Amino acid sequence: MKKEKNLPVVLVVDDEPAVLESLTAILEEEFTVSTARSGKEALEKIAAEQVRLVFLDIALPDMDGMQVLRKIKEYDKNLSVIMATATDSARRAVEAMQSGACNYITKPFDMEEVITVARKALEQDRLIREVIYLRWQREEAGFDNIIGRSPKIREVFEIIEKVSQTNATVLIFGESGTGKELIARAIHFRGPRKQKPFIPINCAAIPENLLESELFGHEKGAFTDATSQKLGMFELADEGTLFLDEISGLRLDVQANLLRALEEKEIRRLGGNKLIKVDVRIISATNTDLKSAANSEKFREDLYYRLNVVPVNLPALRERREDIPLLVEYFLKRYNQAFRKDIVGLTKEAMDCLLEYDWPGNVRELKNIIERLAALKDGKLITAKDLPFDLFIKGSIEKKLGGGGALKQASKDFEKQYIEGVLERVSGNQTKAARLLGIHRNALFNKMKSMGLKK
Repeated sequence: MKKEKNLPVVLVVDDEPAVLESLTAILEEEFTVSTARSGKEALEKIAAEQVRLVFLDIALPDMDGMQVLRKIKEYDKNLSVIMATATDSARRAVEAMQSGACNYITKPFDMEEVITVARKALEQDRLIREVIYLRWQREEAGFDNIIGRSPKIREVFEIIEKVSQTNATVLIFGESGTGKELIARAIHFRGPRKQKPFIPINCAAIPENLLESELFGHEKGAFTDATSQKLGMFELADEGTLFLDEISGLRLDVQANLLRALEEKEIRRLGGNKLIKVDVRIISATNTDLKSAANSEKFREDLYYRLNVVPVNLPALRERREDIPLLVEYFLKRYNQAFRKDIVGLTKEAMDCLLEYDWPGNVRELKNIIERLAALKDGKLITAKDLPFDLFIKGSIEKKLGGGGALKQASKDFEKQYIEGVLERVSGNQTKAARLLGIHRNALFNKMKSMGLKK
C-alpha cells in the first residue's frame, strides 16, 4: 500500500539498533520515522527536520537523556517528547515530566502503548498549536500590529477606536496588500463581539457558482453535489463578524441576497424554505471604486450605500513612506525570531532604496521582501546589494523621471541605474561587473566615464 505524503515526522533516539528497528516498525504505518543514535545527532535532526514528536531514550552514549530533553525544550518548548527507559523508575519518570516530557514508556515496548502515547502526544501538540494560533490571532488584531505614525495611518487608528465600540457596518477601501483584513480584525477584536467568531471570506477567490452556498449554506439535495446539509458563513458568524473581502466580486443575484440578509437579519439556505435569523456584523473591503461600479450598474447602488455606513480609507504604502522604517524594524524583529537570525538593520543606501520604491504590492510586498532577506542573509546588516535588483532600479528611475520622459532619456537613465546596481552588487569590482554585463572592461570604463559614475 502506498504511504500517504506529509505524515507527521517522529524522531526515535536510541543507541541500540534493535530498539530503533522495533520502534520504526511499530510507528511507520502512521508516521514518517527518523532515527538518531546519539544526543548530538538528535539535536541536529531536530534543527534540520520538521519533527513533531520525539521518542528519547534516557541512557545515551554521549550525553544523558535528561540533558538532551532540556536542550530540546530550549530549542522548541512546544515539541512533544516521550521518554523511554529500560526500567519502570518512578523517580526518573517524574524527573522527565518535570523537565518537559509529555509522557514515558518502558522497555520492552508494548505496540499498542507506543501507538496510543504517540497519537495522544500529537493530539496534544495539535491543541497547543491551535491555542497559540488563536492567541496570535488576537494579538494580531491589536494596534501594535498596525504599524505606523504617519498622519494618514493615525486617522485610521482613530476611526477603528470609535467604530469598534459600535455594531456599525464598515467598508474598507484600499489597494491590494495594504492590510484591509488586519483593520477588520482590529475592529472586531476591540469591540463587544470579540469573544464571538470572526469569519473572513474572500469573495473573489471562491468560484461564482459556489459563493452563494458558502455565504448562506445549502440543504441536502439543493444541487447535484449537495449530499448533506451545510451551514453557511452567516450562520457560522452568528453573533460575531463576517468579513467580506473583495466585495466587488459578488454576482448581482448574490448581492441581492446579501442586501436582504443585511436589511432583514435573516437568511435562507439554498434549497430551503425556512428563514433563519442571524445576528452578524458585516465588515467588507474592496480595492476597486465601488461608487463608480454602482453608477455603471456593475454593483447594486442600494447595497453600496448599505455597506458604506462607515468608510475607512486605508492609504497605500507610497502615501506614508515615513512608516517604512518602522515596518522594516517590525518585520525584521519577527523574522529574526522565526529564522533565529540576528540582523540589526539596513544600511542607509538600502533603506533609501526602499524609501524610493513605489511599492505596488504595499505592506504585503514589503513584508515578503524582508522575509526573503532575513531568510537568506548571513550577516548582521542588510546592504543595497542584498535587495532584489529590480526594486531599487525601478524606484530610482521613477523618482527621476516622475513617471514620464522621452524614450531616449529613459533608456539612458535605465542603463545608468542598471550599471550602478551591478557595480554595487560586486562592491565596485569593474572586472566582475563587466563580466556580468556581458561587455569588455574598457567599454564599461568608457560608459562609467560618460555617465559620470565614480570608479
